[in-house]
Amino acid sequence: MSFLNSIEYFAQHGGVHYQTNVPREQINLYVRSLPEERRQSLYQVMKELESAGMITIFNDGVFTDGEGKMGGSDEC
Repeated sequence: MSFLNSIEYFAQHGGVHYQTNVPREQINLYVRSLPEERRQSLYQVMKELESAGMITIFNDGVFTDGEGKMGGSDEC
């Protein structure tokens, strides 16, 4: 699947590296449609989105800290 506007991101909490495969609006609608128990953690939501093919999570060992600094920082 190819999404012309796919962009790579890092999750704010946990710093996981991922890429969107569908428009943001489609992701938002999908997440809102999930039962509450499947929206209780960012980890669960990201796994749901990955399973649905809406995002690709990279297992590349590249993370950011809570401030968005690649590789972390001494402050976090």
